[in-house]
Amino acid sequence: TWGYRYVVPPLVEFTDSLLIGVGADLDLVTCKFSDRMSGRMLGVRADITPQVARMDAHSLGEDGVTRLCYVGSTLQSVPQAVVGGRAPIQLGAELFGSASTDADSEIVTLLLSTLERAQVQSPLTLDIGHIGIYDALFSDLALEADVEQQIFDALQRKSAPDIERLAAQLAPEVATKLTQLASLHGAAEIIDTARALFSDNSIILAALDDLEAVVARVRQVCPSVSIYVDLTELRGFRYHTGLVFAVYVEGRGSSVAKGGRYDNIGAVFGRDRPATGFAIDLKALIDAIAPPSPEQSPIVAPRSEDPALLAKMTALREEGRIVMVDLESNTQLIGVESLVNQAGEWVVVAANEVSE
Repeated sequence: TWGYRYVVPPLVEFTDSLLIGVGADLDLVTCKFSDRMSGRMLGVRADITPQVARMDAHSLGEDGVTRLCYVGSTLQSVPQAVVGGRAPIQLGAELFGSASTDADSEIVTLLLSTLERAQVQSPLTLDIGHIGIYDALFSDLALEADVEQQIFDALQRKSAPDIERLAAQLAPEVATKLTQLASLHGAAEIIDTARALFSDNSIILAALDDLEAVVARVRQVCPSVSIYVDLTELRGFRYHTGLVFAVYVEGRGSSVAKGGRYDNIGAVFGRDRPATGFAIDLKALIDAIAPPSPEQSPIVAPRSEDPALLAKMTALREEGRIVMVDLESNTQLIGVESLVNQAGEWVVVAANEVSE
């Protein structure tokens, strides 16, 4: 109902297509094997977003705004969360052709509306940030690649000891910026704190304006969702360029969905277009919407064409009960309930109440 068209990217591709322009982090988690026919390297997709971006650039090639959605399996050589698996099923949406905050707001509110429609049992928390703030602080400092990677990893993991250790090794100006950035997380009011700290950086101020606009839209459209602003939110693969976000469900340590803006990825496909999107981990979502319930004993029904019995079985199944037909008429199921005809009416009785 939001106007997104369904696409089906391939599960396996040659790596020179699958991994072009995606960065080393996605390359590392991609499972690869040799094609016996050509000798070329094949890869099983670890993330569907770059594939959809390539479809927008090559297969579709449309002008204006393009909205695409997908669902499919992925495979990762290393789990992306402590309790996560290596074969997540992704459901996602991508919006190409608009660099506006309205596009970011649409993607975030579509994600939250989807999760709310799925009837997630616990409250949702949106963890939102802007990777452009990190880039604006450190892109011009000419740090060595390994040092910059250590800083990125420490902020991504929210590791206070590592941040302190790295700050001690850096020049005072850089160390101050690092420790200031590491402290910028909390309620939405943290945006005003960041404005005061980085008032001399126009790029950061513009990023904060974008972030504030999206937060305001989320509050308007999804008022029940808690918002946590985190300017060190760097999760996901390193092709993101702007707004980044993740959604958490109370009681789960890892996110059920994440996404963000990735304006540069299309350049390697010959069509540089602004883009933003999200991916839901369907396995994590199922865990969130299916809380543990007491074991239900099945109800055994006899073989019969009686319309009243068939109607009773349908009604019980619609209530969520398990109803099995005793196809061989001699099944011995211990500790189950049975459907029996009592005075012309089909009723459920416990096993020990069934008359001999």
